Amino acid sequence: MNVEPILPAPEPPPAAPPASTLSLAGRLTNVLAAPGDVFEEVRNSPPASANWLAPAILLIVVSWVSAWLIFSQATIRQQLTEIADKAIDKQVEKGRLKGAQADEARQAAEKMTGLSFKIGAVAGPVFGAFASPFWWGLILWLSGNKALKGNFPYMKAVEAAGLANMIMVLEVVVRTLLILVTGNLFAAPSLALAVKDFDPQNTLHSLLAVANIMLFWVLMVRSIGLARLSGGSVGKAAAWVFGIWAGYTGLLLGLGAALRAAFGG
Repeated sequence: MNVEPILPAPEPPPAAPPASTLSLAGRLTNVLAAPGDVFEEVRNSPPASANWLAPAILLIVVSWVSAWLIFSQATIRQQLTEIADKAIDKQVEKGRLKGAQADEARQAAEKMTGLSFKIGAVAGPVFGAFASPFWWGLILWLSGNKALKGNFPYMKAVEAAGLANMIMVLEVVVRTLLILVTGNLFAAPSLALAVKDFDPQNTLHSLLAVANIMLFWVLMVRSIGLARLSGGSVGKAAAWVFGIWAGYTGLLLGLGAALRAAFGG
């Protein structure tokens, strides 16, 4: 009598990642109030490009509407003219421009200043909205996997950084309202709001502009995302996020001051 060999039972297939319990709209809004819950779901859910793509599109659209509202104001257009005039006045004071040259340069600078601001208002949001999730995703991924000993894929970090940009969408709305109310192109929810005549060429004014409450908010939300993805503490994650931001921001401010000193700005 032949006895059939008993074969081992096949191993069950690996469990699929749990389906998302929050809709995309829910993730976009909840990241403002309960970011920890949103990032916990991002970590445990299948990859979703919409998590970074939707905030990017929203940021672009809101920024374009903001630019249209701002540049439709006569006070803002006048401020652009004054910026161009001040730049030419500095050149006249240093003897680099005289008489008719100054008048011609003033007219050209007025056109170029307005044009450059408008080009920046259109192209800047597109670049920032799509570059920011991948740049900050890289920072979160490296910090989480190397420094905090986590183990998560790069695109999860991109999703977290993209969702955090919903705070930047809100920042555009707040900044637009401040500009329209004050008639000041450089108005923002920062310490620079206390400066009567803000000068972007002034290093101290630039430093005050960096102290932006909305910027600190988005950095904190990124820190929470890093902590949830890596399994580390929020404190350690914040130390890395704020530290890296402070490092490259200080470098950029220092470089700008050095260039202004070198070229007599």
